[in-house]
Amino acid sequence: MAEDAVTRNETSGERRPAPRGDRPERAERGERNADDRGERGGDDRRPARRPRVVRRRKFCKFCADVSIQIDHKNPDLLKQFITERYKILPSRVTGTCAKHQRAITTSIKRARDLALLPFTPLHHD
Repeated sequence: MAEDAVTRNETSGERRPAPRGDRPERAERGERNADDRGERGGDDRRPARRPRVVRRRKFCKFCADVSIQIDHKNPDLLKQFITERYKILPSRVTGTCAKHQRAITTSIKRARDLALLPFTPLHHD
């Protein structure tokens, strides 16, 4: 092994690679010149940001309208809370509160047991 490519630590005798002389020195923070735009060149301007989409606040439709009752015998209502693969949607997607999400979950499971809702797409009619 070439001894010029390796240096020894004086205190521990540990061997490590010697510093490379061909590597350019890094500029200190804030010391940049016009040639520091990277290898590809380019512009200092940032790309334009896309406008943010303002999303509507989700709310529990059962708390807002007390007349809507969660019932396992109403599959049309329960279908709003399952995916096309018949999985129960989480409350962060539907916006329902924890109390009504639990009621929806038990109603969907009861409707599945009574064959009002399918368990999977393969069980569909």
